[in-house]
Amino acid sequence: MRRREFIAIFAGAAGTWPCDTLAQQSAIPVIGFLSSASPKPYAGRVAAFRKGLNEAGYIEGRDLAIEFRWAQGQYDRLPVFAADLVSQKAAVIVSSGGDVAALAAKAATSSIPIVVVTGSDPVKAGLVASFNRPGGNVTGASFVATELETKRLELLRDLVPSTAVIGVVINPTNPAAESRAKDVQMAARTLDRDIYIVNVSNESDLEAAFATLAQQPAGALLLSTDAFFTSQRDRLVALATQYALPAIYPWREFVEAGGLMSYGPIINEVYRQAAIYTGRILKGEKPADLPFVRPTKFELVVNMKTAKALGLTVPPLILARADEVIE
Repeated sequence: MRRREFIAIFAGAAGTWPCDTLAQQSAIPVIGFLSSASPKPYAGRVAAFRKGLNEAGYIEGRDLAIEFRWAQGQYDRLPVFAADLVSQKAAVIVSSGGDVAALAAKAATSSIPIVVVTGSDPVKAGLVASFNRPGGNVTGASFVATELETKRLELLRDLVPSTAVIGVVINPTNPAAESRAKDVQMAARTLDRDIYIVNVSNESDLEAAFATLAQQPAGALLLSTDAFFTSQRDRLVALATQYALPAIYPWREFVEAGGLMSYGPIINEVYRQAAIYTGRILKGEKPADLPFVRPTKFELVVNMKTAKALGLTVPPLILARADEVIE
């Protein structure tokens, strides 16, 4: 889509947004929620965010309003959405869906507080000066997904020890793609496994990516963290099943949708913490003084129905370590 066409569509869509727009909510503060993802797969995370706001003493509709901007995996929309939230004088902008949304928000304003939820190192991404003393107008929560890739590869190795090649799906348009690819390659060398990386950045890439992995052949699959992948959760799970690929995912939602296994932070808790920070900022605290939150709880979820459908025997050690086993 050409930029001029997109802006025209965007302008037309703006007229269809609910009447409780930022301008009409001037009596109460408005949170701009900027996400690179889609609303449906993020429903649980938004609910957790609202819960955190309630814990901070804020009730939506009474004490504040939330304006959502969903890029739905089309990352080029984010700068336009961020600029709109800035022009509407949002009190706080919350960015969701990785560095790409956070960087768009940061580029749009140096004065409005920004609370980010990201799976990358915010220092390396150029979002903040340090975890403990962010400086500037940005703070938030980071689970540094790249640090978890080694653990996920270990789990795949233990689940399918005979597999020599593990496929890895990465979105090359994600700002953290290059560093994640390097981290996965390093982890694979440590585990004496080969990996084969396929790039997926849009829906038309999905089928071809899995066909390529089947030709390698890859005996297992690691899905990298990316908002676009979360929005394509059901299709990714279906393709892994179709190609009989034992797969590990970053979030439990994939396993609940029929995926085999996931390992990662309790993502809803991360969003709840981000909301608490948002409340503290609304009460007068500065982002520069709020250290980045790092999750301390991680969960392993296994779907035994999927394992049986794939003809896999899940090792007792994995089952013993699992925080939840879906029968």
